Amino acid sequence: MPHKPNSSIRLEGLDLARYVAFVGMVIVNFKIVMGAEGGEGLLGALTSALEGRAAATFVVLAGIGLGLAGRKGLDQTVWVTIKRALFLLIIGLLNMTIFDADILHYYAFYFLFGVFLLPLGSGALVGIVLALNLAFVGMILTLNYDAGWNWNDYTYSGFWTPFGFVRNLFFNGWHPVIPWLGFLLFGMVLSRQSLAGRRTQLMLLVGGAVALIVAELISGSLMGLFVSIDPELAVLATTDPVPPMPLYFLAGIGAACIVVGVCLLVEDNLKRFGVLDVLAPAGRQTLTLYIAHILIGMGTLEALGMLGGQTINQAVVASLVFCLVATIYAFLWSKVFKRGPIETLMRKLAG
Repeated sequence: MPHKPNSSIRLEGLDLARYVAFVGMVIVNFKIVMGAEGGEGLLGALTSALEGRAAATFVVLAGIGLGLAGRKGLDQTVWVTIKRALFLLIIGLLNMTIFDADILHYYAFYFLFGVFLLPLGSGALVGIVLALNLAFVGMILTLNYDAGWNWNDYTYSGFWTPFGFVRNLFFNGWHPVIPWLGFLLFGMVLSRQSLAGRRTQLMLLVGGAVALIVAELISGSLMGLFVSIDPELAVLATTDPVPPMPLYFLAGIGAACIVVGVCLLVEDNLKRFGVLDVLAPAGRQTLTLYIAHILIGMGTLEALGMLGGQTINQAVVASLVFCLVATIYAFLWSKVFKRGPIETLMRKLAG
């Protein structure tokens, strides 16, 4: 990819990409809490394809944002990022008391490690990404990935103990630092490309599609082979997010590249027709909306008795209704305030 500085003009296509990832994340999480996993048919297949991909796209976008921020001044970026990481850690741990699959406390450590790796060259960052994936393979072959988990109800025992917290954070949590930090570092590498250029955008789209297809094809080919040798080896070929094996990581960055490439490509057209002005505000308030989809979205589902035992159709409809309401809220809020409420709080407390 061409290594050219990005334009100082804000790329609103990245806000659109965050919005797309947000919608995907809501669908996945509502599907889980509503007990609609394993849905059959086209809708079941499409929603299953979102699992792990939407969250990975979010982390890649966070890496792009961190990389772009680093261009404005490394010293200031380091200090601000450390304070924001602490803010996310506190908010995330509070969120863990009501939502076990919280990702915010993981973000805190992605940013903490990522900001100190900002001075490294792109080649070194890619090397670390590869090392993280190889390290995870070694860990899953030598450590007990099931430790702490009750897979029947997705509860994790020992999280609030020092050992359990570290184990969950780095190895067998929903989004462990090893290898998920690699998504952030990959985003930092992307931030150094000419994202405003059509050639780069097309390369992201095509390259992402190739990566995603290759990952799935290799997974399909190896899965049968590993099963015939030892069924337990099949985990090495999975593209599912749990556990996050290298082929999942490849599929994840492929999906992220597709989303980023497409959103940047259509940015001007959507801007021309006013669509981007409606959707982008929600993409700039994803922290607020993430908390809202748990407190308000899932809280409403609980009040309606819709947690568990629902169909995939009901889960998707509920997700889209929430996203519609969230989009309208964010659009109206943006007419009065520059940032979302939690984004504003974070900025006041952490810069």
